[in-house]
Amino acid sequence: MTPMRTERLILRNWEERDRALFHRINSDELVMEFFPFRRTRAESDAFMDRLAGRIAEVGYGFAAAEIVETGETIGFIGVLDNTPVPGAAKADLEIGWRLAPEYWGMGYVTEVAGKWLEFAFNDLDRSHVWSFAVAVNRRSTAVMDRLGMERVPERDFDHPKVPDTHPHLQHHVVYRLMRENWRGPNASKSRT
Repeated sequence: MTPMRTERLILRNWEERDRALFHRINSDELVMEFFPFRRTRAESDAFMDRLAGRIAEVGYGFAAAEIVETGETIGFIGVLDNTPVPGAAKADLEIGWRLAPEYWGMGYVTEVAGKWLEFAFNDLDRSHVWSFAVAVNRRSTAVMDRLGMERVPERDFDHPKVPDTHPHLQHHVVYRLMRENWRGPNASKSRT
């Protein structure tokens, strides 16, 4: 992956120095509030390795987000293909994020998501991007609203990887942003 930069962040592939932060955001009770599991360090390391390998292979994914001024890694923001949204094509992209809580509310996700949407629509020539969250996760759905994504209730689903022991986390709401509705840089650029 060629690192991308926004005003405040660098988006890059995962590095060895990121392992502690990556484990933290995958095991923290507040960050993982809407997930039925917390990852051990070994599980987190294996997940980070999978993400890093996928990014190395295709050039994008759930990438590390690093603060330009300090070099601190704050979590991940990126696009990933093969979304579990029902009826989505295997190559469809989802946009997702996970940050350490001390970086919430600073506009980082919205800032970086704009860069990823630009990449999805202009570089990858995708017609739309999906996102989804547990129905009661207002923090994530508020970001989707800010990005201009539209709710697609007919695509809502019960996530197949959420066990029956966590029924309150099963139902997911789905959002989609169509390229023609995107308000980002070069959004009106004609396709050839």
